[in-house]
Amino acid sequence: MKPTPILDDNACYQAVLDRDRTQDGKFVTAVRTTGIYCRPSCPARTPKRENVTFYRTPAEAEAAGFRPCKRCSPNTQAFEADLAEQICRYIDAHLDQRLSLDQLGSVVVISPQHLQRMFKRTLGISPREYIAARRLDHLKTRLKAGDTVTEALYDAGFSSSSRLYENAPEKLGMTPADYKSGAQGLAIRYTIAPSSLGYVLAAATNKGICAVMLDDEPDTMVEKLHDEFHGAHITADSDSLREPLDGVLAYIEGQQPHLELPLDIRGTAFQQRVWQALQAIPYGETRTYSEIAEAMGQPEATRAVASAIANNHIAVVIPCHRVIRQDGTMGGYKWGLARKQALLQREHEQA
Repeated sequence: MKPTPILDDNACYQAVLDRDRTQDGKFVTAVRTTGIYCRPSCPARTPKRENVTFYRTPAEAEAAGFRPCKRCSPNTQAFEADLAEQICRYIDAHLDQRLSLDQLGSVVVISPQHLQRMFKRTLGISPREYIAARRLDHLKTRLKAGDTVTEALYDAGFSSSSRLYENAPEKLGMTPADYKSGAQGLAIRYTIAPSSLGYVLAAATNKGICAVMLDDEPDTMVEKLHDEFHGAHITADSDSLREPLDGVLAYIEGQQPHLELPLDIRGTAFQQRVWQALQAIPYGETRTYSEIAEAMGQPEATRAVASAIANNHIAVVIPCHRVIRQDGTMGGYKWGLARKQALLQREHEQA
């Protein structure tokens, strides 16, 4: 077990003077005259040097009789969130390196075992899963930017191509070469129509609907479609998409509670499982992110579920608007919170 590191009091107090947010999660400042401990970045009045003591963790400060500041909330949960943020920043900056728990633990001066538990408790995924996800995101970005598959693989920190290619359909929904092509050669048709929630774009391949978007500006949606399927041959076609578009419009207006359309869903295996779980939510009902994760048998994957929902390109048909926060508030919505609220209200009235 690693010994508790010795804090440099002068450096700690300078961080308090500077309200240095980068030091949040590395120590807390306990003020003897008030009996309160704070983050280094706390916006409250700076205490005098002779009145403060520095502790590595909130637990140490509380064991010494101090209570958390209500203004900056430096309690254990917030402290661990700061630590997790530091680790995430370090991972993002060192994706091209081999990253072990020992190395990550040395960054925030905690044991590998503590880091593993704390990180998963805070983010819902392990450091290893976060590293894999960020490397995959970086790979996708580099492939879209035009890098060769080999260049993108090694720039993203993958030590070899064999293992990635072996699992590529699960991770990317296709091989890296196919992803780089941006659906190269795929024929996509789209059409746009106005609705009470703004304009609606419906796009389809010969297999089914691949995108439904909502926006106030038609051109913005067309740009997003080209960006997501940058290698595809995309054309406007109102005639062949009239029936599915009419179904989407009727659904939006609350005239058709059940919408079944053939879909061409492109995503990772996990994303597709999340999207299937969304389609299982009954009309007029909602679920929380954690309830979706639990229904999938992965209660610890709440944040991963939220990420998959944010990457849903088929609005309304895959009803991500039915997912809300644990406290009952709306949460986010890719197409705007006003639209989410309107959709839920209409479903509630028609259910």
